[in-house]
Amino acid sequence: MAVHGTDPTVVLPPTGESDLRSQISSLQSRIKELEQENKRLVTLISRCQCSSSKEENVIAPIVTTLSLSESIGEEEVDNEVMSTTACEAASNGKGNEENIFGLKLESRERPDPHVKAMKSCTKRYIALQIMYFGQRYYGFASEATAEPTVEAEIFKALERTRILVGNRKESNYYRCGRTDRGVSSTGQVISLFVRSNLNDNAGNTSTTESKQEIDYVRVLNRVLPRDIRVIGWSPVPTDFNARFSCLSREYKYMFWKGSFDTEKMKEGAKRFVGEHDFRNFCKMDAANVRNYRRHITSFDIFYTNQRSNDDELWEMRIRGSAFLWHQVRCMVAVLFMIGQGFESPDIIDTLLDTNKIQRKPQYNMAPELPLILRSCQFKDVRFSCSSGANHALVEHLRNEYHSYVLQAAIFHEALDCLCSSEDGSARFVRKKIRHVPLVLRQTEPSYEERLANLKIKAPS
Repeated sequence: MAVHGTDPTVVLPPTGESDLRSQISSLQSRIKELEQENKRLVTLISRCQCSSSKEENVIAPIVTTLSLSESIGEEEVDNEVMSTTACEAASNGKGNEENIFGLKLESRERPDPHVKAMKSCTKRYIALQIMYFGQRYYGFASEATAEPTVEAEIFKALERTRILVGNRKESNYYRCGRTDRGVSSTGQVISLFVRSNLNDNAGNTSTTESKQEIDYVRVLNRVLPRDIRVIGWSPVPTDFNARFSCLSREYKYMFWKGSFDTEKMKEGAKRFVGEHDFRNFCKMDAANVRNYRRHITSFDIFYTNQRSNDDELWEMRIRGSAFLWHQVRCMVAVLFMIGQGFESPDIIDTLLDTNKIQRKPQYNMAPELPLILRSCQFKDVRFSCSSGANHALVEHLRNEYHSYVLQAAIFHEALDCLCSSEDGSARFVRKKIRHVPLVLRQTEPSYEERLANLKIKAPS
């Protein structure tokens, strides 16, 4: 056997079976030697690349692009991402490679030096206050079966700006709530570890001690979609949990009054206040939820002083310690039935009595579009942002508002055109709704029945 350069060439002279076996054995031994040599060379190359990456990080640390003293624009962020991508291409190559012997190497993932740098950098635990308009998202949580989700877009921004430390699991990430598809929020809260400009964790108690800290609001809003914005941040203790540290949550549901009897709706809303078992006012999740008792502290219905097309815009405000899956939309749906005169306010008490109504009657939830997670309250957490970031937020929302006002004006013009073409002889007659009383409707399985089905399906 002869080896020329990087291409092993094997010459097998015609010979007997015993000689052939001997040569095969020799070849196998040589292959093992080549593999060991290959591993040694790959290790040397990897060390050289890691050393080069460390020097590059020292020369141009990422955190300098996130300084409060500089205005970070889209172009600057893009340049940062491009330089990082180039570095990763050199040090984190994937796929098949050839060694010096011309043999194909098995695909390997090498450690990303930037991830190592992020893990070793100064970090702090903070809470971020998020505003989003959910019309085009499949809910907040990234566990949804479809994309896009609000949470996924937030993590894309955290990774792009290099604010995220490590990966999501290592960041100790928590969210206050998970809103459904189409639902918006003006006060969602998440908590996680992020990169910091501070030399220690002293700033985890007050934003006043962090005058030279990264402007998290401004940096993230530069790269987030137009319908998602960070509106504030706050340092929090490391034992803070955005979900379980929340004292109360407030939802708002907006609706047009139309022919609703709002006084009866107000009477029904009062029945929700207090601690009750809301299993007949939610989508039951027997696999994960055992306790369906929740405490509603207030439920108000009032006029917003806004009118359109001779109709009044009203809203419901619901505050409670925590809410079940689809609970708000189910409560609103039953109140709409009361407002239309289909049900009495007493139906609320009937459905809250789970000894009397053990199975939830089948009914449609209220639409998701008018629902807003308005705020989440915490003890000793005060969200803030820089004056520059606040000014940018206000300008952004004003521009978005003006854009939607223009769209509304276009729809109004179209409506006027249709109305002017009518001769007045034809009148729109609403189709009469056939209502089946809730207590007479088909029911869903009870909690106990769902639990029994889960046990049957569970592998033994």
